Amino acid sequence: MFDGKTAGRPHGDKTRCVRRTLHSLSVGNQQVPYYRLSRLKELGIGHLDRLPFSIKILLENALRNLDNYEVSEKDVRNLAAWNPADADRPEIPFKPARVVLQDFTGVPCVVDLAALRSAMVRMGGDPAKINPNIPVDLVIDHSVQVDAFGLSDALRINAEYEFERNRERYEFLHWGQKAFDNFRVVPPATGIIPRYAGRHRQPHHHD
Repeated sequence: MFDGKTAGRPHGDKTRCVRRTLHSLSVGNQQVPYYRLSRLKELGIGHLDRLPFSIKILLENALRNLDNYEVSEKDVRNLAAWNPADADRPEIPFKPARVVLQDFTGVPCVVDLAALRSAMVRMGGDPAKINPNIPVDLVIDHSVQVDAFGLSDALRINAEYEFERNRERYEFLHWGQKAFDNFRVVPPATGIIPRYAGRHRQPHHHD
């Protein structure tokens, strides 16, 4: 992510309207910064009261990541004035802070990262430089088959069968979690994606 220090890029400078939206919230003994969207309306920018909630999320994301390089003040103003009826709607900048993957679709992503590392080795570079740019959680939640039911230890029995049937894939994902920074695998039999995404927001670490 652009931090205003990367060579060859203009130094990020929060514009006046963006600086005016920055506020802080007291949480315990800490001050947590946040961008108050209603302040844009007070400054005469956009029509916040008519924006869909999804566009407000993108607007806050643009304010938080505004660096006048990848996200500009024009992007912020375009989002604040978003109109679904406009024929020529501008592109919307989107810089997610986190990605949650499901295992069947997430495995190819890990394969691509592994392939990129192999290519880096062939080019004489450092393969350890190939990592996700932002935190990625891959949740294994679509591999369960019900072999046992109506038993007190049915979960354990089904989990054992699941590991046996998917051993190669699980070993590959376990390697990926150890090999890549910003990549964490949630093992099977611990919860599905909606439940995990809503409850687990802690920083990444390697187990």
